[in-house]
Amino acid sequence: RTFAGVLTDFAGWRSVYLVSAVIMLILTGVLFRVLPRDDSKRESLSYVHLLRSMFILFIQERILRIRGILALLIFIVFGTLWTSLVLPLSTAPYSLSHTAIGAFGLAGAAGALGAARAGGLADRGFGQITTGIALVLLFISWFFISLTEHSLIALVIGIIILDLSVQAVHVTNQSMIFTVRAEARSRLTAAYMIFYSIGSATGSIVSTSIYATYGWSGVCLFGASISALAILYWFISYRLTKQIT
Repeated sequence: RTFAGVLTDFAGWRSVYLVSAVIMLILTGVLFRVLPRDDSKRESLSYVHLLRSMFILFIQERILRIRGILALLIFIVFGTLWTSLVLPLSTAPYSLSHTAIGAFGLAGAAGALGAARAGGLADRGFGQITTGIALVLLFISWFFISLTEHSLIALVIGIIILDLSVQAVHVTNQSMIFTVRAEARSRLTAAYMIFYSIGSATGSIVSTSIYATYGWSGVCLFGASISALAILYWFISYRLTKQIT
């Protein structure tokens, strides 16, 4: 986010995509050189069958369904903030540059680093509790974010809390999903990331449309509503899981 802001001011918004493409090519070459070969025998699947198997996993694995929908909801919230944030910050009274707006990503990075322990807590059996606390914090973050037009300090606090919450749930999701089907972790990850992508895209599209009609307060109300929905979904799924077990 921060690097993209600098690039946009320096060479225009298209440079972000061009530089990203070059970095991905370099990364591909590096990984091709350094990753070890895996010559072990394994079941061979065509690409079509591989895609189909991910949907079968979704049908078969309850934990993937529950955690996938949670991922969808939290990344709608994530996309809502980070896509639409440029709109109030680039206009009066702030009229910030893309570099300055991108710098808010550093606050998000601080929050993400704080979520690093979430996976360990999930491994010790506290995944559900960690998720519930993180989702409540996600909802609270929108109070601070809603004050953006009056206080950048409040925005920074909201960003830290939001990124901390999203990353904590994200890490916990993956930790819990990986407790099933050890032989299919790559496919489990791919199936899970489908929800990640759909959520991010949905948040981006909906939030900008809402801003055009209802302004920043409308965006914040939408973000808080999806956060509340995530809490409700977590609570219901948690109760049902406890009843089944």
